[in-house]
Amino acid sequence: MATIKGSVISSMEYIGGVFILLANTFLNAKGLIKKFDLFLEQLFFQGVKSISIVVFTSLFMGMVTAYQANYQARQYMPDVYIGMAVCKALLIELGPLIVGLVVAGRVSSSIAAELGSMKVTEQIDALEAFAINPIEHLVVPRVFAGLFILPVLTIIAEFVGIVGGWLFAVTSLSISNVVYWRGVRLNYYPITLYGGLIKTMTFGLTLTIMGCYYGLRTEGGAEGVGEATTKAVISSTILILLLDFFVGRLVFG
Repeated sequence: MATIKGSVISSMEYIGGVFILLANTFLNAKGLIKKFDLFLEQLFFQGVKSISIVVFTSLFMGMVTAYQANYQARQYMPDVYIGMAVCKALLIELGPLIVGLVVAGRVSSSIAAELGSMKVTEQIDALEAFAINPIEHLVVPRVFAGLFILPVLTIIAEFVGIVGGWLFAVTSLSISNVVYWRGVRLNYYPITLYGGLIKTMTFGLTLTIMGCYYGLRTEGGAEGVGEATTKAVISSTILILLLDFFVGRLVFG
């Protein structure tokens, strides 16, 4: 009974701590103008440095999607639906999810490690001693960079994935260029694109806030930094998968 009670209290403290940090981040959002140089640095780190891995994974995901669409349903549907299947899958589900998980593994862990190192070496205490708000200086640029750059990376991933599906369809399935791209345009609605981008905004918010939360709560030296990094990645991954379901239900009905 005591164990259950302790787990409930720990869970409530965790949820409360995350929401308090999230609220403080948006309350200090006006500081983004003063910290715009840090915001640009985070855009470069979270966005530009993630492009290569996003492009690589998206290219092969598009190829796999085209292969699976052909394998599962080619005997039941004409070739034009291969392009439609690739486009729909990437815009609604695979593009946002790939970007969220890939960037979470790279960015959330890095944020937790960086802020955790600052925490255990008392650099954050030094900022407070100089009357510098750590939330405004450290958290706000990272969180808003994630909110902005994840949709951009998702658009890149979706385009590359569709091109990957096209390469596989033309070279391996003997589907013509005209038929594939006609399928891509078939049954397309703007909500297909916008819904996926809404998903990735929530993913960007989640992975950055998790990295900041665990980084700022780091204790115990180098071992604590490693533990915070692991927790940030695991929490971000689980929450992204949960948000993928619930936000998808909300947006696409």
